[in-house]
Amino acid sequence: MSSAGNMIEIQAFLPHRKPMLMVDHIVEISPDHVICHFLIQRDNILLAEGFLDESGLVENMAQVCSSIVGQTYYEKDYNAEVDERAIGFISGIKSLRILALPQLGDLLITEATLSSQFDGTDYSICTMQVFSRVGESRCAEAEINLFLKMRNK
Repeated sequence: MSSAGNMIEIQAFLPHRKPMLMVDHIVEISPDHVICHFLIQRDNILLAEGFLDESGLVENMAQVCSSIVGQTYYEKDYNAEVDERAIGFISGIKSLRILALPQLGDLLITEATLSSQFDGTDYSICTMQVFSRVGESRCAEAEINLFLKMRNK
């Protein structure tokens, strides 16, 4: 599914909600690649002295990665308050480089690509390549492993 020109609300793909939602929109998504936007606002709980801290960058990257796998589990009419189908978490960070911290008012653009995926009957294990940038300046890059456990299908 691609959405060039049409932004998709991330809530259709992730169970996260404010204040831990670190992605605003999916700009483009396919089964193995995603691009997301996140505007860093003053009320962000991981903002420190005007900058999104390192844990905020990692959480943003993990949520962007999760949206690739989440798209197979969440339909457009998904309502997280009624139906929680999956729980996911970072099972490992193979590599992480933080080059710069984005600041208040920056639009963080994060891209992730699925490197590998293993699906069990009620879980999925994935490896993702991901990077974040503001404009053309790269902020962070990582290789992340995610584990998603299905509650019910």
